[in-house]
Amino acid sequence: MTKFNFYKAMKLLSKRIELKVLALSVTLVIMGITAFGNSPLASQKQIGMFLNSTTCVVLESGINPYNGFIKEAVEKHWKTTPFEFIDEVEFEARRFDSRYSFLVQMVNIYNADPEGVSYNYLSLVMGGSHKNLVNMPELCSVPFLYSDDSSLDYEYAIPAIVKFMQKHVKKLEKKRFFILMSGLSYYNSSGFKEKQLLMNRDKMAPDAYSIDKINAVYPYFVKLLSATEIKAELAENPKNALFHFHVGPSKNKAAGKCFEMIFDVEGNLYYYKSRMITNANKDGFNMQDFKRIR
Repeated sequence: MTKFNFYKAMKLLSKRIELKVLALSVTLVIMGITAFGNSPLASQKQIGMFLNSTTCVVLESGINPYNGFIKEAVEKHWKTTPFEFIDEVEFEARRFDSRYSFLVQMVNIYNADPEGVSYNYLSLVMGGSHKNLVNMPELCSVPFLYSDDSSLDYEYAIPAIVKFMQKHVKKLEKKRFFILMSGLSYYNSSGFKEKQLLMNRDKMAPDAYSIDKINAVYPYFVKLLSATEIKAELAENPKNALFHFHVGPSKNKAAGKCFEMIFDVEGNLYYYKSRMITNANKDGFNMQDFKRIR
């Protein structure tokens, strides 16, 4: 009878896992940057390297409204490092150089998603000797668009996301372990009572479609607004307001994930939650979300 060798078996299992990861390697194509799975969180050393880097803001090819939104937000609000704007071809040339960090749009496809739904993330990553994009050390990554969504509803959130990323890196310096364990949910807060909550009425779940229903579980100030109306309110730079930002597939598609976020205009994240969409648990900010923040 052959004796079972635990360490040999574990080594074989490890190699099989590595092969599966390699099978999901990330490729750069001129029309976009696609990642499968999660990038590793930057180490303390890499966080320090970021603070001494030049941040390259990668613009999309062709005519893309995103380019205007991100350029305006970075020029107004990026204070942490020197920055410059580059295209995707230059990104491929520079991404192996650790003197650079990159603010880049990446498309993420979740391996567990049977429908293969993909999402655009705004990611802040470090350059270095990593063959695959998925291995580039990540400082921050925030979903901002369902990939097949042609709307511009994300525009109003871009300035806050740019501000948040810089705050997040500073938080990583001291709280890296806790953020590694919790992800962006680390920021979830209950400090909503004295705030005005601006909700995107077009991104509410069926069970949270009216102020009366919402107030039954969340008795604080809420306004249901369109994305355009939220943008107009945020232009006034309200100090006491929080705003809702949602990312998810089309309303009638019971597949994929949705992401619910609440920011203030200073780039502080108050709430982050992601979940799978099902026929029973439809897309949008729902009553369970309101119960979590009250």
